[in-house]
Amino acid sequence: MPSIVIAQGGGPTAVINQTLCGAIVAARRHDPSLRILGARHGVRGLTRGDLVDLTALSESDLERLARTPNSGLGSTRDKPDPAYCQTILQALEKLDARGFIYIGGNDTAGTLDLLRQQSTGSCSFVHAPKTIDNDLMENDHVPGFISAAAFVANAFVSMDLDFRAMPGIYVAIVMGRHAGFLSAAAAGWQQAPEDAPHLIYTPERPFSVEQFLNDVDTVYTRVGRCIVSMSEGVQDEAGRPLAEVLAAGAVERDAHGNVQLTGGDLGIEIQKALKQRFPKARARVDTLGYLPRGYLGIIDETDAKEAFEAGAFAAQSAFTGSGSVVLHYDGKRTSPRIVSLDQVAGRTRHMPDSFFTGANAVSDQGRAYFRRLLPPRPDIFTPFV
Repeated sequence: MPSIVIAQGGGPTAVINQTLCGAIVAARRHDPSLRILGARHGVRGLTRGDLVDLTALSESDLERLARTPNSGLGSTRDKPDPAYCQTILQALEKLDARGFIYIGGNDTAGTLDLLRQQSTGSCSFVHAPKTIDNDLMENDHVPGFISAAAFVANAFVSMDLDFRAMPGIYVAIVMGRHAGFLSAAAAGWQQAPEDAPHLIYTPERPFSVEQFLNDVDTVYTRVGRCIVSMSEGVQDEAGRPLAEVLAAGAVERDAHGNVQLTGGDLGIEIQKALKQRFPKARARVDTLGYLPRGYLGIIDETDAKEAFEAGAFAAQSAFTGSGSVVLHYDGKRTSPRIVSLDQVAGRTRHMPDSFFTGANAVSDQGRAYFRRLLPPRPDIFTPFV
């Protein structure tokens, strides 16, 4: 019996299961005779025959799955080489797969492009987008980002209120390996110059600990508090991740060669530097880590809707050929489109220069972008302090 296979790769998000369910629903409508199979833990499960039959999943279970954050099928960061790809292709052929939909980021798109190049069969390979980093080429924004950005924006408004009441210095280390969209989203709810975050540091601009401390000193002296959003992937002037520099090379890497940045070492070093420079100040550094990317308490409705539509479009596209689904914004509405895999595979979209003002602030254009995506800011009372 012919089938369509779906898998999830890379880090989970709050709405990745919406994409999974969108693909299931669309595949059912297109061809009710198809088996719809989910591979547990991405391509690893596919090669091991570790599959779950999604064909007859009930409507109520589909709805519950779609509302559940994090990867329902499990995930992997395996990076297939040519031999691994052949094993995947053999598994797909054995399943009589007409299409393989892989939900993930640019590394996932890269895997699909390799499979497409090596395949001699009729199976199509479709990438469905997801990442909280918002760094996929050809996309206005990526499913998963809005919910994570809403978490970050809420966190910074909350910390700003805390540090208005009890002044001091606060730094949050936010996910973002190569692109600073998520850290910069903290500026989306700024209403006045004194609103947090007062300083923003992203991988797109060189970072110096000494300059950072001077920046904090300036803001702290002027405002009486300083709230900072810092990407975990900030880099020194030589382009090396600061977390790697501070660890003196003793770092862990995943299968794709990416430095593991979420261990908190960067936050520990920043905390030490602040304590040394400002020994009498209330100074706190938190590493938000994995929490923003799949937080049950903040799942944005627009994000969920767009993720479902991206999955449905991926399934529809799988019956006509290979490609990567992207979210296009025409100035009024967002809709999915299909582009060639090589336009997304292994490539990184960075925040444009126009989104920055200097080295540590977001421009009006940047804030307008984030405001367009974020839900409305909570209507809170402006404190007396």
